[in-house]
Amino acid sequence: MTALTIEEKCRDMLMYGYQAIKQFPKHETHVLAAEIRKSMLQLQRLIVTAFKRYHKKTTLTELDIELAILKRQVRLAKDLRYIDVKKYQLWIERLVEIGKMLGGWIKSIRNKQVVAL
Repeated sequence: MTALTIEEKCRDMLMYGYQAIKQFPKHETHVLAAEIRKSMLQLQRLIVTAFKRYHKKTTLTELDIELAILKRQVRLAKDLRYIDVKKYQLWIERLVEIGKMLGGWIKSIRNKQVVAL
């Protein structure tokens, strides 16, 4: 799994997320929807940052945290019925896939550190 692949998955998730956010009620456009957009863009930013940095561990940890926050925000949107269960499932599937790729990336960094010792 390369960083390019995780970037593509993140872009796919962003495209889906932006479409789902359009369905939010008007009063949530500047509250939860804005927070979700911010988290999605932060995920993308952290992926690019991790790809460019030599020491990736801290950035990957930040990426993992941001992913967990985004999952909770999307779940809240579903619980508040701003998105239906089907949209929620599709969105979460994308986030879980990014999480699995991120987990593999973190594991490969740990393995490289162990080998270097």
